Amino acid sequence: MLGASPSDHVHIVSFWEQARLSASHEATGSAVVTRFAPSPTGFLHIGGARTALFNWLFARHHGGKFLLRIEDTDRVRSTQDAIDKILDSMRWLELDWDGETVFQFARADRHADVANQLLAEGNAYKCFATAEELEAMRAEQRANKQPQRYDGRWRDRDPGEAPEGAPYVIRIKAPIDGETVIDDRVQGAVTVRNSELDDFVLLRSDGTPTYMLAVVVDDHDMGVTHVIRGDDHLNNAFRQLAVIRAMGWAEPVYAHVPLIHGNDGAKMSKRHGATGVEAYRDELGVLPEALSNYLLRLGWGHGDAEIISREQATEWFDLGGVGRSPSRFDLKKLENLNGHYIREADDARLVQATRPHVEVLLGRALDADELALLAAAMPSLKPRAKSLVELAQGAAFLFDKRPLSLDEKASALLMGDARTLLGKTREAIGAVPEWTVPALEEAVRRVAEDAGIGLGKVAQPLRAALTGRSTSPGIFDVLVLLGRDESLGRLDDSLTAAGQRV
Repeated sequence: MLGASPSDHVHIVSFWEQARLSASHEATGSAVVTRFAPSPTGFLHIGGARTALFNWLFARHHGGKFLLRIEDTDRVRSTQDAIDKILDSMRWLELDWDGETVFQFARADRHADVANQLLAEGNAYKCFATAEELEAMRAEQRANKQPQRYDGRWRDRDPGEAPEGAPYVIRIKAPIDGETVIDDRVQGAVTVRNSELDDFVLLRSDGTPTYMLAVVVDDHDMGVTHVIRGDDHLNNAFRQLAVIRAMGWAEPVYAHVPLIHGNDGAKMSKRHGATGVEAYRDELGVLPEALSNYLLRLGWGHGDAEIISREQATEWFDLGGVGRSPSRFDLKKLENLNGHYIREADDARLVQATRPHVEVLLGRALDADELALLAAAMPSLKPRAKSLVELAQGAAFLFDKRPLSLDEKASALLMGDARTLLGKTREAIGAVPEWTVPALEEAVRRVAEDAGIGLGKVAQPLRAALTGRSTSPGIFDVLVLLGRDESLGRLDDSLTAAGQRV
């Protein structure tokens, strides 16, 4: 094998293991095998996550296998950290794969064997063109406004014409006449004239395989029956078929899915906001089931269904529901969907998911008593939140130390006569014998009635003094969660700051 192996904690699937899978598929003719093949040069992109989801669902729907291959042939940009993040993101999305992870770079010898087999059988050839010659060729093509492609200058030449020991690459002998048609399961029938294809490189002069060769060999050896990927790979499919047909291998079913665009219609990029799965989890506080549901509906549909469980998605998913047009990523729709799943989620799970976000806000860890308080508050907090970050922000007042620091809107609610009203409210609730929602609500309503104003006029300054914010869970829930002593203490702090002592 060329180069170093991946880290020891991930087993490399051998060629023979994957060949066995392939042989098994050919024998039965029925098993569906899909794959997801990310490049570990960064995080798991949101578009890649959708591709993985579609492959996972298609395989599970048909009772087949979903395989994972790490395409780590770019040795400069591929990192173990990126591999770990991709695997972590997939596990978070519950996209489990069958068998062991395949690492493409570790199979370089197998790729080279195929290139040399094609060469020996006359389906490939040695090209001795120098870098300078190829650049001159491209310059002439640019000057003549011709397509930029290799002109086949060594296709039919005798290798003996090259200087002894001259470096060479191995190129495929692509078909010249006729046309190639792909019956794509998403794009429909797509045709390319073979004259538009070039004899691309299979093996570089240093003996390393190109991506175009490695992908084909790996898909075959892994027994992949359906290649579901972004439509930016559609042109590659025509070139890859040249290798598949030259080797006499079974052709996979292709399904090229339109890319995800931003809300402005341009290809999704960093300027549209977060593009990596881990950012939606760690920075935006999105639940995995919400992101999965949203990505599923981003380019695929099943009637008018919007809220779709993983079980339903597995039952319903097929390629016929994938549209041909690019989908636009709408963060607001994702947030609304996330809010739904937060409201449906188990409170204990939400406490653990929200905890890190609360601790970031506070700059310290929560103790056991504070976690119990967060759990008690969760039923009141989650109906208002669209993300775990909002849940944390809504819960932060529970753990603030006295005296509170009021934000600008809260301070405005305590201006003028509001503090006088707050003093009357403090007196009323301080006399409540039982610290319960009904008893507290009755006491505050009496204050509002005596002042001839609506309940909200009393609740707003009360909320500001208790939480330091203008929004919170229901004010009576806030009082109960904080407890008598903490609630009255916060009110006293606010009144003292205004020169009013109770």
